[in-house]
Amino acid sequence: TVDLSDRHATTETLANLTKQYSFDGVVNNVGIVHPQPLEEVTLDNFEAVIDLNLRVAIQTVQAVVPSMKAKKWGRIVNIASIAALGAQDRTSYTIAKAGMISLARTWALELVSSGITVNVVAPGGIETEMAKRICPPGSEVEQRCIRGIPMKRFGKPLEVAATIGFFFSEEAGYITGQTLFVDGGCSIDVHPYYKGR
Repeated sequence: TVDLSDRHATTETLANLTKQYSFDGVVNNVGIVHPQPLEEVTLDNFEAVIDLNLRVAIQTVQAVVPSMKAKKWGRIVNIASIAALGAQDRTSYTIAKAGMISLARTWALELVSSGITVNVVAPGGIETEMAKRICPPGSEVEQRCIRGIPMKRFGKPLEVAATIGFFFSEEAGYITGQTLFVDGGCSIDVHPYYKGR
């Protein structure tokens, strides 16, 4: 256990882990949102969101890549979000999650000759504790959220985990630098404005 917002503690923990274990893969699944409209975005919140999403991913991958290169096999999966496509009141978060996609594409090119794949899973609304706080079960807010999802339901954590598991598999060895949206169709749905709703 480590407080990932503490850069030095993270470095120390990763150093200890890589001394004890040889890594086959890593999932970069960290994030904070700090929702704020554009005019209210504070630089402190901006830096906290960017740091926890992107700096931690860089630190972690730098720590585990040597053991993957030694094996000539490895899997890196970054967790982004449908918010990477744009989301109201999410300036910092959307940049951070778009950054996770860009990191994966860049690392995929850098590591392709080492037998390491790098991909992204970008969830939409998933039934997590955080989602339940934002959209309380049975509330009008929850119903409004569900109406915006083409499948008319939230995703399940197991559905995200299964996608990550696929990217970790031997069968996914020819896929790298890709982003797979696990979002009930949200990323392909036409915005209600254009449907004339």
